[in-house]
Amino acid sequence: MSFTGTDRYIATEDLQMAVNAAVALQRPLLIKGEPGTGKTMLAEEIARALGKPLLQWHIKSTTKAQQGLYEYDAVSRLRDSQLGDSRVHDIRNYIRKGRLWEAFEAPEQAVLLIDEIDKADIEFPNDLLLEIDRMEFHVYETGENVRAITRPIVIITSNNEKELPDAFLRRCFFHFIRFPDKETMQRIVEVHFPDIKKSLVSDAMDIFFDVRGVPGLKKKPSTSELIDWLKLLLADDIPEEVLKNLDQSKAIPPLYGALVKNEQDVHLLERLAFMHRRESRR
Repeated sequence: MSFTGTDRYIATEDLQMAVNAAVALQRPLLIKGEPGTGKTMLAEEIARALGKPLLQWHIKSTTKAQQGLYEYDAVSRLRDSQLGDSRVHDIRNYIRKGRLWEAFEAPEQAVLLIDEIDKADIEFPNDLLLEIDRMEFHVYETGENVRAITRPIVIITSNNEKELPDAFLRRCFFHFIRFPDKETMQRIVEVHFPDIKKSLVSDAMDIFFDVRGVPGLKKKPSTSELIDWLKLLLADDIPEEVLKNLDQSKAIPPLYGALVKNEQDVHLLERLAFMHRRESRR
C-alpha cells in the first residue's frame, strides 16, 4: 500500500512522494516545517492509512536517547532487595522498555513517531545513529541483543530549533512541509468543516493570509490556528459581513486571540491600524 493522504489529512503530491520513498528505502522520514503544519498528525494518519500500530515518542529538553531503548530501574531493585522481594533475582523485572524496543519487537510493522527531535540535547540524534541504522541494540544488564523483527516506519519531526548533525541527516529521507497555499488550505478547511459556507471561508482566509503577510510578525498564525479561529467564528455565529467589510483601520480581526499569540504582534497590528487611519485622513 502507498500513502495518499486520508479523509482527515490533505497530503500534497510531494509529501505523498516523500512518505512512500522513505518507506521504500527503509529510511527514517525527517519532516520539518512551521509549528502547526501537521507534522505530528502526519505520523498518526500514515499509521491509520496503512493499518499499522502507532508508537509515539515525544521528545523533551531532558529526554535522553537511552530512554528510547530501555531504562534500568536500579533504585526499585535496591528497595526490593531491602524488603526481601524475590523479584530482585531477575534483573529483567527492572528493565523498562522504551519506544524503540517496543517498535522492534512488535509482531507487525509499526509506525514509530519521534516527535520534535530538535528539543533534545545536540548529541541526542548522534546517540541514536547506530540503533536507527542497524535496527538493533545491546542490553548491557542482561547481555541480550534486541533486533527488529520488522523494520518500523520511522517518522521524525523537527521545528528547526537546532541544527541536526550531518551524520544523522545522511540516514534520513528529508521533506520540508511548505505552508499551504490558499487552494490547499481551502481543501484542509473543508475536511474539518464540510458544511461551512465557501464565502465565509474565502473571507476568513483573506484575513488570515493578510495577517500572515504582515512584515515583522514574531509568530505567524499556522494552519491549526486558522482551524481554531474558524471554530470560534462558527460558535459565536459571527455574521459574514463582519469579515467581508472588516475595516482595515481596525486591523485586528474579531476573536484575534486564536490567530495572534503574543503582545508584540498585537501591538504591531495596532500600530499598523494607527498608521492606516492617519494616512486615510490626509
